[in-house]
Amino acid sequence: MINTTEALFSYGTLQNAPVQLETFGRELEGFADVLLGYQLEMVEIEDAQVVLLSGKTHHPIAVLSVDKSAEIKGAVFKITQQELARSDKYEVDAYQRVLGQFKSGKKAWVYVSAKAL
Repeated sequence: MINTTEALFSYGTLQNAPVQLETFGRELEGFADVLLGYQLEMVEIEDAQVVLLSGKTHHPIAVLSVDKSAEIKGAVFKITQQELARSDKYEVDAYQRVLGQFKSGKKAWVYVSAKAL
């Protein structure tokens, strides 16, 4: 079986080691990058498991911006397709995974507001 590598951008709790260990079973390695065209807001998390794991009732959420110079700093991690499926389960319904555009010119998956699309 071919184990395809995916790129996942995080600007929030997926950067935290405890969240990575619980979600992926390992700490992720990555590099800094900047998501273009989005700005950060906060969203209340009602999923008790996610709150317990992250330790936070409110998480940052990327919202499409009318300001084309808007950007969000974070990190791009290399993960497997199986790990990407696990991250989908971690994220609550307020988020939707899309392919983002980054300052580096690379492409990566990113969780953004489901309301923005």
